[in-house]
Amino acid sequence: MDLANLNAFIAIAEAGSFSEAAERLHLTQPAVSKRIAGLEQQLDTRLFDRLGREVSLTEAGRALLPRAYQILNVLDDTRRALTNLNGEVSGRLTLATSHHIGLHRLPPLLRAFTRQHPQVALDIQFLDSEVAYEEILHGRAELAVITLAPEPREPVHAVAVWDDPLDFVAAPEHPLARNGAVTLADVALHPAVFPGGNTFTHHIVQGLFQAQGLIPNIAMSTNYLETIKMMVSIGLAWSVLPRTMLDDQVVRLPLPGIQLQRRLGYILHRERTLSNAARAFMALLDAQRLPR
Repeated sequence: MDLANLNAFIAIAEAGSFSEAAERLHLTQPAVSKRIAGLEQQLDTRLFDRLGREVSLTEAGRALLPRAYQILNVLDDTRRALTNLNGEVSGRLTLATSHHIGLHRLPPLLRAFTRQHPQVALDIQFLDSEVAYEEILHGRAELAVITLAPEPREPVHAVAVWDDPLDFVAAPEHPLARNGAVTLADVALHPAVFPGGNTFTHHIVQGLFQAQGLIPNIAMSTNYLETIKMMVSIGLAWSVLPRTMLDDQVVRLPLPGIQLQRRLGYILHRERTLSNAARAFMALLDAQRLPR
């Protein structure tokens, strides 16, 4: 089975489009179509239904997809295992990270890593933490440095590196900021801008309100913390932000007895052989871990 054909099959299955898959693979659309035709001929079955511009997997295509991932992952794993034998820290390291961590936590580590290991080509992908989990599960990234899920699922292995305290915040002129100490019930009455409903941070904050039988007034949502901070700073709503983002644009709301935090760290696939480059980067991350 031709690996180039399998890569084309996976790219179309993920993108839902021959043209987008061609862009991802840096090929022409006819070249991608030829690869799929070759794979369908080899397997003697149709893998995609093409209805106008819509492309969907057939039953055979759905059966092939997890096996295609498995085949490519085994080959990649074999290459890494053999490359590791020479002890060199080189090659390509695909690292997924969230925008927030990429901006506020990783720069000094990335600087140190590139100086120590100039032979490594870093491929950094900025993704939502939840999407990064899928990248690790499907073998498209070796490591992901993200907001950790409250309960990571197998076969993902999670290592906490930083505690990340979260604060309720508002603009200095917001009514909640002018009333002194406030309760969670007071906060729930005012419009909020929340992280997207699919994010780990959203579930952490929502769980706090649910535990007290309250429903927050979510007026807006976005996955980008910098955007949330901007909307809070102009007085549109209150929100919850990492303490590292607080400055004179937003103020912390005093809620006695309430402490929120999330954990930041890295994840990897337990069944994947890690490259020497990934192990070297993990060592830098482990050196940042707080004693527990």
